[in-house]
Amino acid sequence: MRLRIAFYFFMIVVILPVSSTVIAHHGNAAYETSKAVELKGATVTKFVWGNPHTFLMFDVKDDKGNVVHWAGEAGSPSSLGLLGWTKDSVQLGDIVTVYIYQSKTGRPVGRLNRIVLADGTALKDSALGYREQ
Repeated sequence: MRLRIAFYFFMIVVILPVSSTVIAHHGNAAYETSKAVELKGATVTKFVWGNPHTFLMFDVKDDKGNVVHWAGEAGSPSSLGLLGWTKDSVQLGDIVTVYIYQSKTGRPVGRLNRIVLADGTALKDSALGYREQ
């Protein structure tokens, strides 16, 4: 009987933490990660420096001249900080070029690959591996 109790205890202690980690984290399957979309002349409308993800909201004109409101997800502040980002890296009204892995649905949302500031500084995201495109 003790062996059975020890076995079940072991299973709970070992498997439960591993399974909860797997369930808790989502992947990037919702994004088309084979090629980043380049959006030039984007105007930053909001920058959310928060956990678990940082978000960049911006407006950019489409091919017909219509303003499209976009939202880009990036890594956590701690991971982005290791790559040179700060909470003040991007300001409202900044004009940037955004490289983003767009949602597979075609909606104007995605995972940031990198942004290029007006002075030429490139800020890359922490996930999906940084790839020049």
